[in-house]
Amino acid sequence: MPLALDVITLGVPEVPAAHAFYTSALSPTTGGHGQDANLDLHGTARIALHATGTLAADAGTGPETSGFRGYVLSYVVSQPSEVESLLHAAVRGGAKVLKPAKRSLFAGFSAVYQAPDGAVWKLAAPTRKDTGPAGEPPVPTETGALLGVAEPTASKTFYAALGMTVDRDYGNKYVDFHLTPGCSRLGLLPRATLAKDAGIGGDGAGFRAVVLHHRAGSRAEVDAILAAAHSAGGRIAVAAGEGARGGYSGHFADPDGHLWRVSAA
Repeated sequence: MPLALDVITLGVPEVPAAHAFYTSALSPTTGGHGQDANLDLHGTARIALHATGTLAADAGTGPETSGFRGYVLSYVVSQPSEVESLLHAAVRGGAKVLKPAKRSLFAGFSAVYQAPDGAVWKLAAPTRKDTGPAGEPPVPTETGALLGVAEPTASKTFYAALGMTVDRDYGNKYVDFHLTPGCSRLGLLPRATLAKDAGIGGDGAGFRAVVLHHRAGSRAEVDAILAAAHSAGGRIAVAAGEGARGGYSGHFADPDGHLWRVSAA
């Protein structure tokens, strides 16, 4: 099975507060809350919320983080009024607007905000004009994780070695991969370009407070993906083994330091 982005796990200061924010801002279809919380974003993605310290420890790193975290989460809806509705809901929940809702220079309509936990979200619609009433709540057509990297073409080679298939390829400007149903899309941009597009400074250091999670079909697949990541130039952050809460998992970092967890029941 090729690598797929099954779950985006965010490190947050307080899980109940983050759960309350995302419930009000994105209206997930399901999601419990407690020590960890898992949110279903209308069948297009799953978001997990873990305490930052716990998430960092599980990934074999410290929890300290500062500045731009090197990624942006995208939430694509059908029309501009839905972007505006989602932005208003996020602001009511305590989000900070990084870029107000507006038409883009070439096509579409977008806005960017920073959630109270520090994650940066880009809301986007492919058209500049509404074609009907806004959804209540607006339902995404697609979600994604946009990663800031040194060279998208080099990162493309790394992820292709893990079985991902390129969808759109604009060289060192932008690359993404075919969307697996029920999963988030993965996109690659130069780090400085991504920060500028999000309206935030590009400097940052430490733990990025996010771990991308692939659910493998077997323990053998966990081992195979970790071996492929290491061979392609990644770093094994935590060797595969039995988890404290059950299951079998390991972590790797891609050549730009973005962390992944690969697990099997």
